[in-house]
Amino acid sequence: MTQAWKQVWIRLGLLMILVEVEALSVANSALAETTVDTTTPEAQSTQIQLGEILELDAISVPFPPASVNTAQLLQPIEAAQNPPPPQPLQLPPDIERQQRQQNQNNSPVAPDIFRRPNENNPPIVPEKIPPIPPPEELFPSPVPPSPTTPEVVPNQFSGTIRIDRFNVVGSTVFSPQEFAEVTKDFVNKSITFAQLLQASEAVTQLYRTKGYITSGAFIPANQTFRSRGSIITIQVVEGGLESIQVSGLKRLNPNYVRSRLAVATRKPLNVNKLLRALQLLQLNPLIKNISAELAAGANAGSSILVVTASETKTFTAEISLDNNRSPSIGSFQRQIQLNQANLSGLGDNLNVAYANTDGSNDVEASYTLPINAYNGTLQFSYNYTNSRVIEEPFDTLDIQGTSQDFSITLRQPIVQTPNEEFALGVTASRRESDVGFLESLIGQRLPFPSPGARDGQTRLSILRFFQDWTKRNSRQVLAARSQFSFGIDAFDATINPNAPDGQFFSWRGQGQWVRLLAPDTLLLVRADAQLSDRALVPLEQFGLGGQRTVRGYRQDLLLVDKAFLASIELRYPILRVPQVGGVLQITPFVDFGTGSGGTSTGVANAPNNLASTGLGLLWQSDRINARFDWGIPLIDVDSRRNSLQEDGLYFSVVYTQPF
Repeated sequence: MTQAWKQVWIRLGLLMILVEVEALSVANSALAETTVDTTTPEAQSTQIQLGEILELDAISVPFPPASVNTAQLLQPIEAAQNPPPPQPLQLPPDIERQQRQQNQNNSPVAPDIFRRPNENNPPIVPEKIPPIPPPEELFPSPVPPSPTTPEVVPNQFSGTIRIDRFNVVGSTVFSPQEFAEVTKDFVNKSITFAQLLQASEAVTQLYRTKGYITSGAFIPANQTFRSRGSIITIQVVEGGLESIQVSGLKRLNPNYVRSRLAVATRKPLNVNKLLRALQLLQLNPLIKNISAELAAGANAGSSILVVTASETKTFTAEISLDNNRSPSIGSFQRQIQLNQANLSGLGDNLNVAYANTDGSNDVEASYTLPINAYNGTLQFSYNYTNSRVIEEPFDTLDIQGTSQDFSITLRQPIVQTPNEEFALGVTASRRESDVGFLESLIGQRLPFPSPGARDGQTRLSILRFFQDWTKRNSRQVLAARSQFSFGIDAFDATINPNAPDGQFFSWRGQGQWVRLLAPDTLLLVRADAQLSDRALVPLEQFGLGGQRTVRGYRQDLLLVDKAFLASIELRYPILRVPQVGGVLQITPFVDFGTGSGGTSTGVANAPNNLASTGLGLLWQSDRINARFDWGIPLIDVDSRRNSLQEDGLYFSVVYTQPF
């Protein structure tokens, strides 16, 4: 036996007697709560902010990409988790025996010391249902002055003529059958010259009823009118925009607005498409107000779109306090976040954040660049975390770790209207972690035997394909997010003889329904599920327990491969303060979660199911958002009750200051 191991036996003898079989799993899982996978959603992914998820207050998303943006939404799963592969550096026999006992109890050592609460549940709908602006506010004069039309046929005949058919030329919108339908009352019958003009007016009216208000039809001159068997030509002039003039913007490039209107105003100009484009811009967080008018252009059928817009304040600072982190690294979290939503005038977003607990530090940065006029975005994200276990008695083991994540996310809306959006996206992600322990005890850092780690290190190369869908009206929002994750053998990913390792497949699905029952009275229903083809490394597991999953239990009490989560919450106003735009709501709730193929953190023989009910208070105002929840567990667990979380108490306070 080496001198180093003798020191281990002497200094750890008493500790190992006191530490229960689940001790290491508690320590590790608590540490396991630090890393941010920036992907949402916007997102952020995202957010689907799903910020965690469909909950209005929940695409998301202090740290996930929007990726919406979307940071990590899916995590691999398997029904049975294999024991971690052997480590090159051997541990003392007693420690190895404890590891074997923990594996037999389905309690792996140290699931993940880098998990953050938002990583599991990125929001996928906004805090409040934003009203869709009415058309009359955006487009007060939908009918422009009548443009000059080409020469029309003079009154060359008296009496009547009989027309066999009309030949409508110049149209790119309607079929001959549609024109035949609107002119059928003038065919195969004797009509006067005035009735002939009515036939061309019927074609014009067809355009106008479909929203083509700058298009029209006329009967050109130099036609021969026979008393019988006439074939009359009707010429269509399809209207278009001569130019788009944008005024009122300061930092935001006018081309940002102009390009988004241009794709909706291609010839022939349709006022309905123009109104939808204006509504989308009004819902854009960069735009405070926007309105437009049409003016006649110089040529027949041409118009000028005159747009007036103003910007919102795009630089914001946010300070938040909460107790949503794992007690093993310190549940009380302080965070500051700076966001510039229009960094260079292109509508590009830069977000920088720093979060801290007594046992962890986390730095995150993301940059999102619009890449086309259809609101496609490219997001680059980076996160660095260092953590150490501070919860007694496990702090004696000196468990410490670092992690970093890199990700690139491409998100492109395929369908985008004021009431509905469907977007596709792909994320390439690199996740690395390194966990060690015992350095302060033996003077040498040993690799911590986390499941799937090799020499304490885990390296993942992941491709994620996600789909976001949101449908809403003035009374409700329905949103869903699906994500497929593929862990691939690339860029020196961790590959072991047995799972878990860097190769896996997982699917994650999220859904949320928000219903406005009365002013400031909301019903929120959400669900979240995860599946995988094998056991997962802790970085990819699903956490159950905490304010954003199942209240009444400590953060990430269960870390599992397969999971299902459901929650229902009512928000009822009890106090309004109009001076600050504030409302205080009481929030009764019921949460349920179940999982398999993972481990428990902080308790022995934890159940696979968690359920709770409780009551909360939610304050929302222009600057301050605060929440307090009291969760009552319906399924008992043998928790140490070292924190407010384990007493079912959670709080969060967020102060936001725009500049």
